[in-house]
Amino acid sequence: MSNTDRQPEEVECGASAPGSGVEVIEAREVPLGGPRAMTVRRTLPTHERSMIGAWCFADHYGPDDVSATGGMNVPPHPHTGLQTVSWLFEGEIEHRDSAGVQAPVLPGELNLMSAGFGISHSEVSTPRTERLHGVQLWLALPDRVRNAHNGFQHYVPPVVDLPDVRSGGPGGTVKVFIGSLAGSDADVTTATPLLGAELVLRPGARVTLEVDAAFEHGALLDTERLLFDGVSLNRGDLGYMGPGHGGLRLHNPTEEPARVILLGGTPFGEDIVMWWNFVGRSHEDIVEYRAEWEARTERFGSVDGWRDEQYLPAPPLPTTRLKPRKRSPQ
Repeated sequence: MSNTDRQPEEVECGASAPGSGVEVIEAREVPLGGPRAMTVRRTLPTHERSMIGAWCFADHYGPDDVSATGGMNVPPHPHTGLQTVSWLFEGEIEHRDSAGVQAPVLPGELNLMSAGFGISHSEVSTPRTERLHGVQLWLALPDRVRNAHNGFQHYVPPVVDLPDVRSGGPGGTVKVFIGSLAGSDADVTTATPLLGAELVLRPGARVTLEVDAAFEHGALLDTERLLFDGVSLNRGDLGYMGPGHGGLRLHNPTEEPARVILLGGTPFGEDIVMWWNFVGRSHEDIVEYRAEWEARTERFGSVDGWRDEQYLPAPPLPTTRLKPRKRSPQ
């Protein structure tokens, strides 16, 4: 997915310091295009927080009535220095990229695209899609691999049962699409230690998850309400917990199932600059990437089925040197 802000803010991010407690980040709404466009709820990056581990971008959307909004129609756009993670709850999206990959994005199936040195891709909801609902996530690549070749991974995680901590009976389910949790290991390669999972908790359920205490974690709520380590989250909120916790407590106090995307990772140990769809290390990197995209160089290639004039143009650069966005104290 593209960052459609026409005046995107640059982001320079560093490692997080260990912290305690839960920080609640409320989403801001961003339209993907014109007046009938689908709206997404963005929680990363914000002024409050830039990253969770290597997770540097999080859009949550739907359930969206495609007949009313036209669904997702994002023409070819570029990426550098990151991986895109596509995860759907409902609907279908067609992915095409300049490496020649054409693949559907389907509910419960992970599509992970590595941009590396550079790639371009398009994302369009299919004609048979009536409702579109899911998340689009980005991972920053560390310096040692950020200029590597691009790539694509697909993975269908199994459904694993979670016990209720009070009754010992069924408390919910988890699909681990990156990393390891609840005895489930995803067959997916990432450049840094990470966790990505979809959890569905039964009404009233309480679940405790054993996690890596070296990770920081985020819980992105898709449904109406959830208690994350005792702190209330509303729909679209992202609850953040810093490193130093070996267990996460989730409680669904409602009478309906609760769905949450759990993100985690070791604090990212490098400073990055993120602007529009690019992740780099300096102002000069971003200027170079933008110029090459506008010139349609070989770095980004071409996507089958699209004319050059349909490609998404880059926003204008700021008139001053790109500066870091300061992160809040942990």
